[in-house]
Amino acid sequence: MTKINIETLDYTQLAKVFDHAILKPEQTTQDVEKGCQLALDYDTKSVCVKPCDVKQASEILKGSNVLVGTVISFPHGNSPTSAKVAEALQAIEDGAIELDVVMNIGHLKSGLYDECQKELETIIKTCKAKNSNVIFKIIFENAYLTKDEIIKACKITEAAGAEFVKTSTGFASSGATFDDIELMRSNVSDHIEVKASGGIKTLDQVITFLQKGVTRCGSSSTDQILEEFKKRKQ
Repeated sequence: MTKINIETLDYTQLAKVFDHAILKPEQTTQDVEKGCQLALDYDTKSVCVKPCDVKQASEILKGSNVLVGTVISFPHGNSPTSAKVAEALQAIEDGAIELDVVMNIGHLKSGLYDECQKELETIIKTCKAKNSNVIFKIIFENAYLTKDEIIKACKITEAAGAEFVKTSTGFASSGATFDDIELMRSNVSDHIEVKASGGIKTLDQVITFLQKGVTRCGSSSTDQILEEFKKRKQ
């Protein structure tokens, strides 16, 4: 994991931090089209769409540098393992290359750590057998977790073979916080990346997250944040 240098940060580097989120339940296929076009216009790292919209996003973004990502067992992580596996495999079939999987929050809080790790291992190994290039980001939903549970989730995620730990879905009572990012960054190995999501609306937030070791941000305010960066660079 290469930490982003804020002093030399340019537009392209910042744009490639963003997974542009198109996840609200009321968003339509027209919204997906607009969101994908926004991601193309601003040259983001990816879009993160609902599983039902992966095929549409893949068709729009085919041949571009913008990746297609989606969410699995979103937003609560409550599906049984078999359903999570099926949803993930379908997403890959439809064109997703990045999967943000919600950990089973209730089982984590129940102390079923081995079960949580085994579930993630099953999803990751099955999907990577289909496409070894798929990237996994595991969503903790920190709003519901204690500090000790966040640390445990970090250890489980790394042991299971995922590439990212991720703070939030954006649909809980709170999202990414600076303290949680510091805690997560300090409890995974250097090769594990950290994604902040939930309530990210300003450039100053993003810069602080990057300073604390974040390498990816999920936001539906991508364009406003990048426009603010352009203004400051003038």
